[in-house]
Amino acid sequence: MLSTALKADGEVFLFPPRWIPAKLHWENFHRGLTFRPFGRYFLNTATVTGLAVVGQLLSSPLVAYAFARLRARRRDVLFILVLSTMMIPSQVTMIPTFVLFRQLGWINTFKPLIVPHFFGSAFFIFLMRQFFMRLSPELDDAAKIDGCGYFGVYSRVILPLAKPPLATVAIFSFMWNWNDFMHPLIYLSSEHKLTLTLALSRFTGQYGETAWNLLMAVSLVTVLPCVALFFFAQRYFIQGIVITGVKG
Repeated sequence: MLSTALKADGEVFLFPPRWIPAKLHWENFHRGLTFRPFGRYFLNTATVTGLAVVGQLLSSPLVAYAFARLRARRRDVLFILVLSTMMIPSQVTMIPTFVLFRQLGWINTFKPLIVPHFFGSAFFIFLMRQFFMRLSPELDDAAKIDGCGYFGVYSRVILPLAKPPLATVAIFSFMWNWNDFMHPLIYLSSEHKLTLTLALSRFTGQYGETAWNLLMAVSLVTVLPCVALFFFAQRYFIQGIVITGVKG
């Protein structure tokens, strides 16, 4: 990507390929980022991704806590039903979901990309439940003796211990929503509401020609937030994967 991003327009398809360009064209980054209003697209993507991450962090641990610590009839049956939703291909629910959001008047808004995340994700619920199952029940009993209710146990005792899996949820949710192409393609049509993934597809012209050097330059810029997030949170991310994956 970096090699192509620094090449001249006529140097991209040379054969054999030249890995180090004869002249480094750093201006490709400026040309690519001014090709369209990428500042607006970056803000749109950051808004959608940030609110989606917040939604997952609020809903998934709460549902997972109920499945892991509360005693209720048919609890395990409900949990299996939640897990079974992961086996349904997204293509099956695509049209009914679109019809529902159209009836709600949410088409060409950010709501279809944000609101569903506030109802949790089956994968993240499973991930958090595995961690909560590992915690000793004596923590709950001690908190109840001190006067905490169920939500007090969750917010004051359980949740502060769950930083590694919460970081894992945040990183996965950020990367999936930041790089999501299909859902913005379905629900967004206005030019000023595009996300970065949709804007990158606009580099392909009417007759199929693509400015590959500009596309690679902008692509490098768009992946930087994901790389930076993983770099700074990799300790919690790896710890969360290990903790939640050791015991089923």
